[in-house]
Amino acid sequence: MAEQDVELEELNGTVIAVLYSNAENGYTVLRLRDTDDQQRTVTGCFPFLAPGESIIASGVWVTHPTYGQQFKAEFANRVMPSSAKDIFDYLVHGPIKGLGPVMATALVEAFQDKTLLYLENNPEKLAEVPGMSLKKAQDFASQYRQQATMRRLVDFVCSYGVRPVIGMRLYKFYGEDAMEVLHTDPYCIAATHIGGTFSEADNMALELGFARDSIERIRAAVHFELVYNLNNGHCFIPEGDLISATCKLISVEEDSARNALEDLTETGGIVRETVKGIKACYLPELYEAETYLASRLTEMSRIPTGFDDNLTAAVREMERHNAITYAPAQREAFDLALKNRFLIITGGPGTGKTCCIRGILDLFDRFGIKTLLAAPTGRAAKRMTQLTGRDAFTVHRLLGARRDEGGEKVVFTKKEDDPLDCNAVVLDESSMVDLLLLDALLRAIPPHARLIMVGDKDQLPPVGPGNVFQNLLDSGVFPTICFTEIFRQSAGSKIVENAHLINQGRDPDFSANKGDFFFLKRQEAASALETVTELCSVRLPNRMNIPPEEIQILSPTRRGELGTVALNRQLQEVLNPHAKGKVEQQFGDVVFREGDRVMQIRNNYDLLWHNADETASGVGIYNGDIGYIRRIDSDNESILIDFDGKIALYGFANLNELEHAWAATVHKSQGSEFKAVILALSSSSRMLLTRSVLYTGVTRARDLLILVGNDAVARYMIQNRTRSSRFTFLKTRLLALARENQKERTEN
Repeated sequence: MAEQDVELEELNGTVIAVLYSNAENGYTVLRLRDTDDQQRTVTGCFPFLAPGESIIASGVWVTHPTYGQQFKAEFANRVMPSSAKDIFDYLVHGPIKGLGPVMATALVEAFQDKTLLYLENNPEKLAEVPGMSLKKAQDFASQYRQQATMRRLVDFVCSYGVRPVIGMRLYKFYGEDAMEVLHTDPYCIAATHIGGTFSEADNMALELGFARDSIERIRAAVHFELVYNLNNGHCFIPEGDLISATCKLISVEEDSARNALEDLTETGGIVRETVKGIKACYLPELYEAETYLASRLTEMSRIPTGFDDNLTAAVREMERHNAITYAPAQREAFDLALKNRFLIITGGPGTGKTCCIRGILDLFDRFGIKTLLAAPTGRAAKRMTQLTGRDAFTVHRLLGARRDEGGEKVVFTKKEDDPLDCNAVVLDESSMVDLLLLDALLRAIPPHARLIMVGDKDQLPPVGPGNVFQNLLDSGVFPTICFTEIFRQSAGSKIVENAHLINQGRDPDFSANKGDFFFLKRQEAASALETVTELCSVRLPNRMNIPPEEIQILSPTRRGELGTVALNRQLQEVLNPHAKGKVEQQFGDVVFREGDRVMQIRNNYDLLWHNADETASGVGIYNGDIGYIRRIDSDNESILIDFDGKIALYGFANLNELEHAWAATVHKSQGSEFKAVILALSSSSRMLLTRSVLYTGVTRARDLLILVGNDAVARYMIQNRTRSSRFTFLKTRLLALARENQKERTEN
């Protein structure tokens, strides 16, 4: 028996009240009368639970900051009411819409303890009761059967140690066929849209009698390995590596894994292609995205815009109007932007990328080129708006991202048959854009339109699959402008100067401590934590008039004494401590409190938001968005969060989408810029102590950067040029297409 099972306690009793219930995920808060006649508060996944039911729950006792002791149920066996009294209590509390107290009384008086039996199996019997039509009886029976099917499904998966919410998702996706699907292929639990783990699915399958070497099990393991490696940024896995990983995961013979791979290839579950002698195994959507990107961008670069006007007069007029003199590289960018359908612009901080974008936008306006601005994150889009004075959108919002009807995957409203209404798209922070997101954007760009990708090639690669921006640059086949000169207005910034030194592998003067760049050396993590806390709470607010909400603490890692988890715990105690009248809500080991700074940690395409005066509204809060908890409503189990003017209402069951955000990882900060950044450095998580992490962290600061920690760690990071290698053939495909085009031109 697992250690977790030993720690679970058991609580038996009858439900006397349902305090809160979320129909989407089954999360419920209830009052239970236990076998000792004591009333207990229980939380857990209990879809369609109603008073009168009995449960045998397994879980742990927790202490809620407002409501005190509660029983958090991990699993539960539910027993439908059997006595006439309990059946009446069950029906009268409304689990069946339209069945009120009067009709509940009539039914129970007529059928006593057989009421639920007839309700499920013999609705025509119910029609014998005065006031009950056959149509109404059939409607009540349909509702009850649906709920009964859901309950049995949840009970079934729980009996195999699978979380009850997985049962809810299975029913939502497969409906009344869910049980049959589960018996046929329990590995469907591990599908992305269901959200179960491979371990949960595998344990159930083996207990249901699937052989350890069954083709279903091995196919599921192969597919799992491919999906799992998306988290490492890979677009494909070499066949040998995939087979080896599968064998290691489930202890099967190599021939069995190879046969399963062949089977998946024949049925379209995997695409295999040999490129440069490597047998690459792709998920179909990644193969399609990689090949489409290569062909579409190549096609865009082949067809000129036909623009041949002399830009000299227009640029001179822009210089006069904006009181600026453009650099030669910026003038070249203007020319390329007008004459090409695809252009890449890259450069470090202070090298004039933003000025160049503004110039291109002015030029496009002059020549009637309708342009849309986009960025991969909400904060990057907001920064783009501030810098250009024009509306910018996240790529997801621009494309109308939403979940499909089954909730299985993300779909986009804007695509080939309904493209964006524009002549050009300027995409900022392009180093963050993964293969699938750029694929979606390209499919929505009209055939005649331009795309300009802007980014810093030396920042971290995207979290998702691929390393698109770097691949495009490395291919060398597209028009590219690389800015290297630091402009005069940025030349006095030590942040900019030192960022470039770091990028060149040179140590800044960490002892200078002047201007906008400081290094506070702290050899011990405890001392560094104390310094970070003091800077946020006292020194910067009092001495430099920088309020805590304009300060962002960054760390390379989540774990350790200077990881974001420890930093956020400490900063909450100092910046937003417990106080009388300030409502709190515990979620696992985390306490959310009114006034807390929080971050959305996954894309939620369906969450509604509105602005403060409710004159504007929209859908979608995205990964990396930062906001503040304005109100916690314990009675209605909801939290109101203000994301820079977008006000969204969360149910308690959705708190797994949030984490505290006084401190964030450098990876999470990509695409954002903050007035003041404190970068905490310690020797933990050596694999994250790289030059690109340090460079990305430093370049998040606009006006002030303070490094706190061990200077030996900073020097190590500067010399550590390690970048994770990713399996992708985008560059190879681009070069092959370029050679084909060159051959065609030569022959013609």
